[in-house]
Amino acid sequence: MKPRGTRPPLPGGFRALVAAQFVSGLADNALLIVGLAYLLSRGHPAWWAPLLKFAFTWSYVLLAPLAGGLSDAIPKGRLMGWMNALKLVGAALLGAGMHPVAAFALVGLGAAVYAPAKYGLVTETVAPARLVQANGWIEVSMVLSVLLGTGLGGGLVALTPQHTGWLAPLHLALLLVLCLYALAALLNRWVPHSPARETLPRKLPGWQQWRSGWQRFGTSQRRLWRDPLGGLSLATTTLFWGAAAVMQFAVIHWADQVLGLPLSQAAYLQATVALGVIAGAALASRRGALLAGVTLLPWGVVLGALLMTVAWVRDIAWALPLLVSIGAVGGYLVVPMNAMLQYRGHRLLTPGRSIAVQGFNENLSVLLMLALYAGLLWLGMPVVTVMVGFGLTLALAMGVLIWLSRGLRRNQRSPLKPSRAMQSG
Repeated sequence: MKPRGTRPPLPGGFRALVAAQFVSGLADNALLIVGLAYLLSRGHPAWWAPLLKFAFTWSYVLLAPLAGGLSDAIPKGRLMGWMNALKLVGAALLGAGMHPVAAFALVGLGAAVYAPAKYGLVTETVAPARLVQANGWIEVSMVLSVLLGTGLGGGLVALTPQHTGWLAPLHLALLLVLCLYALAALLNRWVPHSPARETLPRKLPGWQQWRSGWQRFGTSQRRLWRDPLGGLSLATTTLFWGAAAVMQFAVIHWADQVLGLPLSQAAYLQATVALGVIAGAALASRRGALLAGVTLLPWGVVLGALLMTVAWVRDIAWALPLLVSIGAVGGYLVVPMNAMLQYRGHRLLTPGRSIAVQGFNENLSVLLMLALYAGLLWLGMPVVTVMVGFGLTLALAMGVLIWLSRGLRRNQRSPLKPSRAMQSG
């Protein structure tokens, strides 16, 4: 008999899921830095850089109604392996001469279908009492892939000869990226193959089926947004990932304009944020309480204040601890919020559709904020002003969420004995 108070262990296949996620993310982030170097070598202005991420993210929004249903209709481990193969094709076409924006759009297509399968598999195989811990492992693996992937990309850029053209170093970098995608696809052989929950249509979706899919997706959107805990956690993660996408490029541009660092060193500086996220995610995982995210909302205001502060720093000795602090606060906030969102979504919708709704909103935020960031740079606004503006907007938005959540904070319950708010829907 299981002793009272002990939590069920994480399933064995979860380790394979974390490993596959890490290797796939490692390749994604190395490819991003190499793509940025390609744009710089061709003399593109700074506002072109976020277009790579924009192209990568667009599929998340466009395919949201289909990706969730697809991940519920095909065993998720198998689907993840197929999507890593599609990423490999996109990277190979970049080496064959495809424009980086188009190549990143193809890689993003694979990532858009990969994401709901990955997170849906977590909610299907991990007990509610372990969701925060499981999400902590997923977030740490993601951040480690950012940390090591940007470092790997920065190293490849730093080793690039300055006056011998781009062709040889591009193919050398892509060869390593292709190997990483192939390894990630191989690791998915050990990921649990969850049973299909839905069936695929026998014919390709026509206009009526496409419209019906969007209608069902709209219903799912309304159901999750109107849920007290689901809507709160979805709003928080949507704000967080939109701001994080902007900071991914703003830090590199700020390091160049303010600190005078080249791309290779700026990539390492960006990686310090990832170190902080690892620490924050690990600390959040130790808390373990599924509803802890409601009490952590004030840290979102702190995060916005830190973003405004670092923009004015002119010394790398001060910049490093501030960037680590930004990452730590972000990781400490987003891990329990993500777990709470998955818990509610899993109960209101199917796992695949829940993650598709989450991905749609978070990536729509990424698209909008990146478009705004690129537009501000195109208009000639200094990067310091842009960073201060984004930090202030984040702090004010989190303040509004704190005000809206005051009722939930007074009525929290154990996730295994949900309150009326958690039973809604």
